[in-house]
Amino acid sequence: MRWDLGIEGVGLLAAMSLGFGLIAHLIVGKGVTRWLWLIWAIAYFVAGIAVSELWFGWATEEQLQPNIDGLSFDEVHLVTLAGLGAALIARYVVHRKRRAGHRPGTPVP
Repeated sequence: MRWDLGIEGVGLLAAMSLGFGLIAHLIVGKGVTRWLWLIWAIAYFVAGIAVSELWFGWATEEQLQPNIDGLSFDEVHLVTLAGLGAALIARYVVHRKRRAGHRPGTPVP
């Protein structure tokens, strides 16, 4: 396997990661750590590299279009879909605990 992710591809993935982190933080809402956006962004970035370079790393540039400096752009959107699903589940869990009377910062019994 050859890693062919260039600077432009890494930059695009980093921008997508930061945007996704902020959106996921808005979806989940308050009641969680204020660094949630950064955690989501790092997870998105790592998963994006894994999808682009490991899962679809075998495919040629012609097979994966659009390919932006080695980044399999459309395939990385699989991470977006999975991440949005995870953010919605996290929102449900956080708000369910809040409705049950659990206040943030107190231990869960």
